[in-house]
Amino acid sequence: MTGDDTPTPALAALAQSYGVATSYWSFFGDLVEVPATTLKAVLRAMGADASTDESVEAALAERETAPWRELLPPSIVVREGGGEFFAHVADAHDAAVSVGLEDGSWRDIPIPEQQPEAREVDGARVWRLRVALPADLPLGWHTLHARQWDRAGAEDRTATAVLAVTPALAPPPSRPGRAWGLMAQLYSVRSRSSWGMGDFADLGDLAAIAGARGADFLLINPVHAADVVSPVEASPYRPSTRRFLAALYVRPDDIREVAYLSPSARAAVTVRREQTSAMNTDPDLIDRDLVWAAKRDALESVFAAARSPAREASLRAFVARGGQALADFALWCAIEEHFAQTPVEDRPGEASDLHSDLVAGLRETLAARIAFHQWLQWVADEQLERAQRDAREAGMRIGIMHDLAVGVNTSGADAWTQRDLYAPATTVGAPPDMYNQQGQNWNQPPWLPDALARVGYAPLRDTVRGLLRHAGALRVDHILGFFRLWWIPSGFGADAGTYVRYDHEAMIGVLALEAHRAGAVVIGEDLGNVEPWVRDYLSERGILGTSVLWFEGGGLTPPEQYRRAVLATVNTHDLPPTAGYLAGEHVTLRARLGLLTRTEQQERADAVAERDAVLKVLRERGLIGDSPSVEEIVAALHAYLAAAPSELLGVALVDAVGERRVQNQPGTDKEYPNWKVPLADSSGAVVLLDDLAANARFVALTGAVEEVLRRR
Repeated sequence: MTGDDTPTPALAALAQSYGVATSYWSFFGDLVEVPATTLKAVLRAMGADASTDESVEAALAERETAPWRELLPPSIVVREGGGEFFAHVADAHDAAVSVGLEDGSWRDIPIPEQQPEAREVDGARVWRLRVALPADLPLGWHTLHARQWDRAGAEDRTATAVLAVTPALAPPPSRPGRAWGLMAQLYSVRSRSSWGMGDFADLGDLAAIAGARGADFLLINPVHAADVVSPVEASPYRPSTRRFLAALYVRPDDIREVAYLSPSARAAVTVRREQTSAMNTDPDLIDRDLVWAAKRDALESVFAAARSPAREASLRAFVARGGQALADFALWCAIEEHFAQTPVEDRPGEASDLHSDLVAGLRETLAARIAFHQWLQWVADEQLERAQRDAREAGMRIGIMHDLAVGVNTSGADAWTQRDLYAPATTVGAPPDMYNQQGQNWNQPPWLPDALARVGYAPLRDTVRGLLRHAGALRVDHILGFFRLWWIPSGFGADAGTYVRYDHEAMIGVLALEAHRAGAVVIGEDLGNVEPWVRDYLSERGILGTSVLWFEGGGLTPPEQYRRAVLATVNTHDLPPTAGYLAGEHVTLRARLGLLTRTEQQERADAVAERDAVLKVLRERGLIGDSPSVEEIVAALHAYLAAAPSELLGVALVDAVGERRVQNQPGTDKEYPNWKVPLADSSGAVVLLDDLAANARFVALTGAVEEVLRRR
């Protein structure tokens, strides 16, 4: 390696062969060359030894040779209408390929006459054969089979690979005209019947209220499973797993078996609810630990109650469908409880290995707790199903729109049960941009691209499929992660990482296939440092993008010039609500937390100029007068946005009630109470779900949006 930390050509070639960027264009338009130390650290996390010049040369040679050793690729994802792949066959051997279709039928795949490429591999000649797939293969998850035999007819090798045939387009919004919907942080939306935070019962009621106002969808924060012991992770974007649901959102007294509890047991559940009911009207921060402690005690009582034969059969069927993945997740929950009082560093080393003898023993010892956590997932699934039904019955044409987080917690269930799929000693985040000038570290381990391909993208498939069981749409947070992710090696700053590419054709194909099967709309959050071709690609695949007014030329891009295939919104959960943004609270907060790289005066001057320029445009369009109130400006901004051709328009619930506080300040962890702020109005008074339908501000804004959209 050179002394100035510049990569050698061989190191750069090795990095590129793994999809690791050796340079990239920053948010600010600068070409950044990635230093050798970063490349070596990322490659080490991917299993490649780049510590010396000799090891780099050896790793590069192995990278080029490895595919030639495999009869079939690890997995194949193609669009409907054809596709092709390479098979690698030993010299003096014949081969045959067939596909086992999802419906149980079989098709032979002919290998055409050709002049294949050859290579010496491990002292023997290997031929690379190009194989075309039939154009009429049905959509679905199939299995490719190959076998190889010598000239004497002796079969000496077989291989299988996942074959996913995906639709060219994800489903479009299935409704005439444009649609609008509410966007809400579910935990913050409480009712008088809540247990201190919003839950799945509140979700159904919020959907009913929004549907009555004309909304066609309700976008909520991720409801992926979080921790099962205190402290409970507050961020819905740093879950334990994305495959299963957060039991924290279950409403215990909505479970059918509560009605059949003994009087004393039922009274105990009531007491636990009453212990949390005072929190519903408390404007202070949401305390997930207190909520979960109360709910867990109540849920354990309900779990112990007898179930009817039909209910027991339903539970058993759910557990069977969940299979090994559900069993392993429940095991993780039980083990976390088992070691709750033992610091991680003091736990037995075997506890970190799903396949160790210790864990096998705990699977038996903790069988009762495993069953409890499987039951919790069944209950959560039932309550979420009911919320989606409530949404559709309220007239919503899409219903619940789930949010898929970028990744998972480094110490969560997925990182434990699927450890081989994640890069060690590495987290993901984002490079510096205008709003996060020091970059971001999200403390989430990245999927290893090669490992994901080896398992046929099953983790992605199962995650998307699970979320779309009871939903009409899926928003994918930072969908750019399907193309490339910003990897940060352990010990490096958030600004010192680099991008790693993923097989976007495969991953978007899997997303489109599962959305097609569910009949669900897909929205990709494509904000940030986006390569120019990515948005075109997403549009080509039928995936809607995202437009945020303040990010569209600082709010000055005429809405008529917005893209059609997007979800357009005035703001985002990573900014203050519009009332707060207009007051410059995004500057005040970042200055207080030390997140600015320029002076506060410079930032505030720019924020004031941005706001005044937007107000000038609103006046020119006749949407506000000379001295508008904040409420009038918020309504005008939504009317302004409604002039866009965008297929979906999102209205933040915080804007509809006058809230000013930000839910999340990117670039912070403990410095700001992210994801803990309850829904309140402009005066800081709690807004309860029970009172929302009659809330004058809510009625005015939703009514204005409905009227404007229906006129167009």
